[in-house]
Amino acid sequence: MPTIKHQGLEKWLTDPDTRMPGFILAAGEDYLVQEAFDRIKTGLGSNNAGGFNLDVLDGRSTSMGDIVEQVTTFSFFGGKKIIAVKQAPVFAIKAGPGEISYSEQDLSRLSDLVEKGIPEGHFLVMTTTSLDRRRKIFKTMEKQGLVIDCTVSQGARKADLDDQRLVLQGIAKKMLSRSGKTMDQAGFSALVDRTGFNPGLFAKNLEKLVVYVKDRSTVLQTDVQAIIQRDRKDPVFSLTNALMEKNTGQAMFYLSSLLGDGFHPLQILKSFENLVRRLVLVKAFVEDFSRQHPDIRMDRMNFNTFKQKIMPGVIAHDDEMKKRMEQQQAILAPEPAPGGRKQAKKTAAAPDLLLAPNPKSPYPVFQSFDKSAGFSLKELCCALIALGDLDFALKSSSMEAKVGIENFVIIFCQKGGWLHASEN
Repeated sequence: MPTIKHQGLEKWLTDPDTRMPGFILAAGEDYLVQEAFDRIKTGLGSNNAGGFNLDVLDGRSTSMGDIVEQVTTFSFFGGKKIIAVKQAPVFAIKAGPGEISYSEQDLSRLSDLVEKGIPEGHFLVMTTTSLDRRRKIFKTMEKQGLVIDCTVSQGARKADLDDQRLVLQGIAKKMLSRSGKTMDQAGFSALVDRTGFNPGLFAKNLEKLVVYVKDRSTVLQTDVQAIIQRDRKDPVFSLTNALMEKNTGQAMFYLSSLLGDGFHPLQILKSFENLVRRLVLVKAFVEDFSRQHPDIRMDRMNFNTFKQKIMPGVIAHDDEMKKRMEQQQAILAPEPAPGGRKQAKKTAAAPDLLLAPNPKSPYPVFQSFDKSAGFSLKELCCALIALGDLDFALKSSSMEAKVGIENFVIIFCQKGGWLHASEN
């Protein structure tokens, strides 16, 4: 049967034609996996007046032999039997300390069990944190059993962030409807900002809010601010986005948050360097493109216009850069030994030299072009020099890292940057 997403599990279970298979796998984000497991457990027990026998095994320490034995052994009391194997290393590449991993022989035994070995009335429910659709065992599980996809995009692209927000909205809707309460949009956004994408922590904080508001029907932003601590782990891109927008306040806030979470100052400096180098590449391209196409205005351009008029030029620029890199590699390739052949080893162009490392996702490229309008090329070159000086100072002197980076942020975000600072 086809894999179903976690959002579609309820509909699948309530379909009158649904027949529960003997094998079920729930894979992905921990909170969603636990929700799916609880719902499956409820579904299996709903039509069984005598209840069922549930054996829970830790997949990190239970061998495949023990799992097969549990599944194929009939219960002394009769009735349905559910064997739940939590955190099974089905797709794990490497086992953690003190944990087991499944060999190819183990996976072969599991495959045989799923295909023909699970007795009538017995159910093997496995949970895992990852899902690898390329593996042969996955194809067997999908064909013979039920696979519940609880994975959520963890990236920083707009589409990934939208997916994460939808998951949190779904959790909020379920929990609030059970308690007969609602939450305004400002309150929801404030809670997401304080927890980040952490469904378990989000649900726990929402429970606190429901208790806190007592008889009031709506959870407000002020309620979130009153009792919810900020536990979110801010990604580095939040800081670089604030820099691109020249938002000094937000940049200082995220800088303090990252340093408080244990980020090394040199890691932050490297992210600044990558950002400025990318903006330099964009500004250089914009100046060259504007000279060649004076009829196309780059300022105030919307995304659709950018995709139609500018993106083809960006892709052509990157293709030319890749050719240059290949030519350079051919020149620098070592000479072959006497009587041997010269084998040119192809290496992909460095992503930081390309304007669009992933041309199928043009929106991040558009954002870089849009934000670069707030900087001049000379200003960015000065920022790059300042970063080099700061890097040297942090490595060779007793300068306090936080003070040095804060000073860089303040100057970078002010109008004119280092040009303004030198003139004044």
